Amino acid sequence: MSKYDDIFIAAGVLFIVLLLILPISGWALDLLQILDITISVLVLLTAIYLKRAIDLSSFPTIVLVLTIYRVALNVASTRLILLQGKNFQGHVIKAFGSFVVGGNFVIGIVVFFILVIVQFIVITRGAERIAEVAARFTLDAMPGKQMSIDADYNAGIITEEEAKRRREEVRREADFYGAMDGASKFVRGDAISSIIIVFINIIGGLIIGMLMHHMGAGEAAHVYTLLTVGDGLVTQIPALLVSTSSGIIVSRAASTSSLGKDILRELTQEPRALIITGAAILLLGIFTPLPTISMVLVGFLTVALGYVSYRATSQKKVVEEVGGVSSSPQPSGGGSPQTGTMDISDVINTDTVEVEIGYGLIPLADRSQGGDLLERVTMVRKQIAYELGFMLSPIRVRDSVLLKPNEYVIKILGSEVAKYEIFPNRLLAMNPGMVEEKIEGIPTKEPAFGLEAFWITEDQRERARGLGYTVVDAPSVFATHLTEILREHAAELLGRKEMEVLIEGLREKMPSLVNELIPGVMKEHTVRRILQRLLEEKVSLRNLPLIFETLIENGEKTSSISELVQKVRIALKRQISESAKSDDGYVHAVALSQSLEEKLMDAMTISEDRKMFNVNPDLMSKIIDTMAVSLKKVMEKGFYPVVICSASIREAVARYVIKNIPKIQVVAYEEMTDDVKLKIEEIVNL
Repeated sequence: MSKYDDIFIAAGVLFIVLLLILPISGWALDLLQILDITISVLVLLTAIYLKRAIDLSSFPTIVLVLTIYRVALNVASTRLILLQGKNFQGHVIKAFGSFVVGGNFVIGIVVFFILVIVQFIVITRGAERIAEVAARFTLDAMPGKQMSIDADYNAGIITEEEAKRRREEVRREADFYGAMDGASKFVRGDAISSIIIVFINIIGGLIIGMLMHHMGAGEAAHVYTLLTVGDGLVTQIPALLVSTSSGIIVSRAASTSSLGKDILRELTQEPRALIITGAAILLLGIFTPLPTISMVLVGFLTVALGYVSYRATSQKKVVEEVGGVSSSPQPSGGGSPQTGTMDISDVINTDTVEVEIGYGLIPLADRSQGGDLLERVTMVRKQIAYELGFMLSPIRVRDSVLLKPNEYVIKILGSEVAKYEIFPNRLLAMNPGMVEEKIEGIPTKEPAFGLEAFWITEDQRERARGLGYTVVDAPSVFATHLTEILREHAAELLGRKEMEVLIEGLREKMPSLVNELIPGVMKEHTVRRILQRLLEEKVSLRNLPLIFETLIENGEKTSSISELVQKVRIALKRQISESAKSDDGYVHAVALSQSLEEKLMDAMTISEDRKMFNVNPDLMSKIIDTMAVSLKKVMEKGFYPVVICSASIREAVARYVIKNIPKIQVVAYEEMTDDVKLKIEEIVNL
């Protein structure tokens, strides 16, 4: 690419604008119209070969420029047609008027309107709807994707450069679908303007032909209408190609390769469907009046394709069965797939939390070598139980030869959620954010909070502390990381096993309370969903009797999970108020202005029994950014801030805050006790 590309594009756009007012000759019009068709075909083929929509992130701008370009060509061609009449020298338009529609302007008008209707009603409207929905869901999922990237980065799974690249990709994807939603409006407007221009040209041509060139009505209609229809077709065919490209791009959200590969792979993945279809076509061709030769030919080719696909699928399955066993890891105990028996319990994951460690960390878990890693895991489990209010299932710790020697992996429900590498013979010196001088060591990121850190030797401990670093040993790093992961995924940890232990524990002390709620008022899985919602927002379940009492009182009045969760939170106001206090005994809050609360209340909707805001994503982003600035100001004063708002919008506000500003509580005014010392530090307003 040349360094003058931007100048070339800028000059091209300026030329398009000038084309609206400058007269051009017939050969120049031909050249520009052929260029329009060429670019449109190029865009269509590029869309077909795309693997991801954002690989053509400039497409919305291309649509805009091509739309203006076609309007400019319409104006230029209209000027020449009306000025020259019979002597018009535009060969492309003449070719479309004479060859494409056979010189019959009535047929041309019919074809033109069919193209416009297909483009306007079918393709453009469908693409616009897909882009609108994709933009909405992409923006809703963006906070979760950002959190996932941050979690991978904090766990050391990806580098800082990779994290930046993935964040930029998420942002570009959201911007792209939002822009595509708007770009579809350009295509719709182009179709409407084409119809208007055709009518204007026909009427203008009739007036000029009859009044200025003294033609008969029939001759004027034939000359000017045919040229106008040819001009319309020259414009609409490239427009149809571009709108088709738009539909292809926005409808391929789940694609992993080019369009051709996706279609062939997916339509031939079930050979039986091809064979049955081909057989049906053959029978119709033989036993019905339909064209026999054509039907038999198509049916035979379809059956042949199904047979080839069946052979390929069978060979692929054989390769997978032969190659997959030898490459799979052996189970720890019991027979192997090749040499012995294997029980189904060996392959079903039953552990809620599992930790795998590399062989270099085994001494930390071996009591005979002075390791206390298992004791630390037990302490973490007890600490989480005290904080969250339920006993987590035992955490399995095992070694793995698939990991680096000093690496460990934390899995929840069998899936990896965090990975990090520690050095048993070194200490981790963490920069709390106030130390400017670097210390010699292995640079890294502290896994739990993402702080800048260095792995240092024992003899550097005192110097690191003197500089202001926080120094901890490797087992402490692991324990802190594990604790934060369990807190972050608290809702997932409350599975059916944990729920049974929780209920049986309460049943021993208050059996009537449990029996009245389950199954009298609601089923166990409904209660578990409510408790999981509370855990998502870091509300402890330690006051379980009060939670059950509240559910008994309100369970028969409403079945809405959101409403029941809010009732429980209000009942737990003493607990929530206490957890929101800073060290000085005050609750330092960032509040929403009354006007902002009213605006959000009007935009609130309920989807899958969760409250959310149906507002412009840019507005929500501005609210979150403003809120983050206010929270930072409160933190700089040395306080632990919370966000406070009305109970009616608290859940929806929390949904956005927790995703974008982790570890910040969102509480309602109704959840504060009467005697709490509440101090509003900042008010968020737009």
